[in-house]
Amino acid sequence: MKNKLQLLSICLMLAAPFTNAQEHDKNHTNDKSTNLKYPQTKKVDTVTDYFGTKVKDPYRWLEDDRSEATENWVKAENEVTFNYLEKIPYRKNLNERLTKLWNYEKLGAPFTEGDYIYFYKNDGLQNQYVVYRKKGDDGEAEVFLDPNKFSEDGTTSLSGMTFSKSGKKAAYSISEGGSDWRKILILNAETREITEDTLRDVKFSGISWRGDEGFYYSSYEKPEGSELSAKTDQHRLFYHKLGTNQKDDKLVFGATAAQKHRYVGGSVSEDNNYLYISARNSTSGGKLFMMDLTKDNPELITILDNEETDSYVMENDGSKLFIFTNKDAPNGRIVTADASNPTPENWKDFIPETKNVLTPSTGGGYFFANYMVDAVSKVKQFDYDGKLVREIELPGIGSAGGFGAKKEEKVLYYSFTNYVTPGSIYKYEITEGESELYNKPDIDFDPSAYESKQIFFTSKDGTKVPMIITYKKGVKLDGKNPTILYGYGGFNISLTPSFSIANAVWMEQGGVYAVPNLRGGGEYGKEWHDAGIKMKKQNVFDDFIAAAQYLIDNKYTSSDYLAVRGGSNGGLLVGATMTQRPDLMKVALPAVGVMDMLRYHTFTAGAGWAYDYGTSEDSKEMFDYIYAYSPVHNVKKGTKYPATMVTTGDHDDRVVPAHSFKFAAELQEKQAGDAPVLIRIETKAGHGAGKPTAMIIEEYADIFAFTLYNMGFKSLPNKM
Repeated sequence: MKNKLQLLSICLMLAAPFTNAQEHDKNHTNDKSTNLKYPQTKKVDTVTDYFGTKVKDPYRWLEDDRSEATENWVKAENEVTFNYLEKIPYRKNLNERLTKLWNYEKLGAPFTEGDYIYFYKNDGLQNQYVVYRKKGDDGEAEVFLDPNKFSEDGTTSLSGMTFSKSGKKAAYSISEGGSDWRKILILNAETREITEDTLRDVKFSGISWRGDEGFYYSSYEKPEGSELSAKTDQHRLFYHKLGTNQKDDKLVFGATAAQKHRYVGGSVSEDNNYLYISARNSTSGGKLFMMDLTKDNPELITILDNEETDSYVMENDGSKLFIFTNKDAPNGRIVTADASNPTPENWKDFIPETKNVLTPSTGGGYFFANYMVDAVSKVKQFDYDGKLVREIELPGIGSAGGFGAKKEEKVLYYSFTNYVTPGSIYKYEITEGESELYNKPDIDFDPSAYESKQIFFTSKDGTKVPMIITYKKGVKLDGKNPTILYGYGGFNISLTPSFSIANAVWMEQGGVYAVPNLRGGGEYGKEWHDAGIKMKKQNVFDDFIAAAQYLIDNKYTSSDYLAVRGGSNGGLLVGATMTQRPDLMKVALPAVGVMDMLRYHTFTAGAGWAYDYGTSEDSKEMFDYIYAYSPVHNVKKGTKYPATMVTTGDHDDRVVPAHSFKFAAELQEKQAGDAPVLIRIETKAGHGAGKPTAMIIEEYADIFAFTLYNMGFKSLPNKM
């Protein structure tokens, strides 16, 4: 439920954070929402009994994404929303600014497959990144695969690509309209010709090759009813042998009731000797198995037979396995075991747990331990004996990623970024330990014109929580700065510093951008995650509220100039916060949020989120707790809610759009104040991955325009 690092940028800085604060105050009202005529959303007498509590669900009919009534409602809501947005005088200016600044060459880190060096590149405004290749460092680059040609409107995207052992064959998956359902196509990498029929109905799957003969992938049975919302429950691992039909693919794991899990994955070791299989029923905690592929008809070997912790095999040296785990180590450690006896009682510490969260990788015959220290990176290099070779000197304080390569490689590439530093790529000589800049975006952006600092605030229960606040130097802390407070707080996801051109445009307008590392995330390991789940979920909302209060108390902003934003689980965060404290913010921006907490587990793979949320069916105690914060069920008639723009996509089959539909309908019915309540529904778009560049720019322009307009700005704070 979390978005990837984007290499984004900005140019042309403006001097003054605001033109005239008094002018802003004079115009601090805007058109009343009473002028808006919302669509009449019908109510149906639908009631569910939860442990004796009868809960009304009048908008459940909006869950039917295939019905004509839902389709008409979407059209009617979009008409209201876009009519409103079109009247904002500087919406077009923001779009033009974003478009101009987005238009620079973006380059991904190179990687070697067979005789070629491959890399991803976007010329500037291309909807999708193009895959290029060349022979050797000095070879001439040629297009290998252009996803922009998958569809005319750019809504079909490349979602994954892997190469066979020799690099002579490749398989790639595509997503249509942002759906999690994928198709897999197989190429002769030498000729770039498709060699087989397309594999269909693949979901939540990697592609892991076994030599050059075939690959492993995962999927579900196609559900009855809507493929975008119907529940998917039993994930299965298949092996596809090249030259055969998909219907003949071998079912490797997931065929029996005992092997029933919601998420199953398979990964082949680099030497092709072992298959590692993960099986889990939730997004945290899982079982671990393996097969010895050197044997005919290999048996399934159990490494870990419970779902209490997270473990995976990250490397092997012959029969010696290197396993990452948080078992008995909430911050993570690496252990070793022999493939003949791989169960936990035989594990030995290789890189022990520390006080900082570990994210490890391998490359060139070494291990790279990427530690998260208060949400920023610190990287150490170890050899295969567990001896510390060196701490890698990073370009600055921020987020470093990558540090992965094949065992025989001599160099690897890593990325570095923070909130004021556009993402750059560094080439690292693995043995010598020397870094050199490989690619820096050619953009007119001066990080020295901005300030980014980390503070710690105190949450409701006394917990200290970090937050990074970023803004243009010279911003006056007078409580009148438009501020976006962005949060997530769940699923062990860590919000680490990264540059975004959209956020840079916001800060160019004198805006403040603040990101707290809420409980429920992974910034301080499993204990930090577990402090924000199930019956402790309110801690996350309390942390977010305390972050907002810190910004207000320290004059970065005030309630009249504060917007709260988050997506997916972060959409739930915004929904819960705005219904608990509608007075705290001026604008609320929940995106693709989990809003109906009583029914989330009945859609697609939503039941897999129960580790974080629990479900309304678990017990009366759990139902009561969830019911008390579920955004859809806590919109109160007669309450003045902030100006709200809900955003979602009609092809979102992870957090189905019905969550957003129902929340928006409740708000429109019960809003007592003058602030508008809109829902912006992107068509042919899903949860976010693979969204075309043009669509992303349009959405950000609308979000910023709506936010500033409802903070009272009749014109942009800084002219562009």
